[in-house]
Amino acid sequence: MSDLDSIQERGFAVVPGTVGRKEIDQLLGEVGRADVARSRAGVRHAMRIPAVAEVARGAELVGIAREILGEGAFPFRATLFDKSATANWLVVWHQDTALPLRERREVPGWGPWSVKEGVSYAHAPASALEQVVALRVHLDDSTSENGPLRVLPGTHTLGVLTDEQIHGLSEKIAEVECLAPRGGVLAMRPLIVHASSKSRIETPRRVLHIEYARRSVLFDGLEVAIA
Repeated sequence: MSDLDSIQERGFAVVPGTVGRKEIDQLLGEVGRADVARSRAGVRHAMRIPAVAEVARGAELVGIAREILGEGAFPFRATLFDKSATANWLVVWHQDTALPLRERREVPGWGPWSVKEGVSYAHAPASALEQVVALRVHLDDSTSENGPLRVLPGTHTLGVLTDEQIHGLSEKIAEVECLAPRGGVLAMRPLIVHASSKSRIETPRRVLHIEYARRSVLFDGLEVAIA
């Protein structure tokens, strides 16, 4: 049985030992030297960093994405989350529904629209989000103490939910902490309801969150942007 078999039913799966220690050290060094906009939480649109794009397009991660989505899967967006004692935050229960798109077009079911660092975004319908998977590469050990991702298993099958629906599910479904060692990958569907708490320790919890799409055009001519 594959480590990925549970993603169809549960919406997530942990694949340990995917990225090597040397590769992580090199990636962190190059990201640290990169001339990119940074926020308190990390780096948005990290596919612009060559080292990140190289990891995202590497055989190991692309192989995982294609096992889930099919042979055409490719990376289109990357975000570096850098949670530490000095940059600490919590994230309430939510789904990831906004996608970066090459151009703005008014299409039923898409929106509202926004612009982030020059890239157009729209909240997408479930039919498009079902063509996406996120691979979270753990650059540090993810433990119960450093604010790991928490998920509500199976909620990725329920479509795009309202805040009220999400709150109701959080009171009914037992949450699962997604713990992974350094170099491990958490594969997750964007529609799974998830959250994270503040870290309770000094050590960092850095995660490279890379999103893959089944194909570039998701719906009615709307094409994902490389971000």
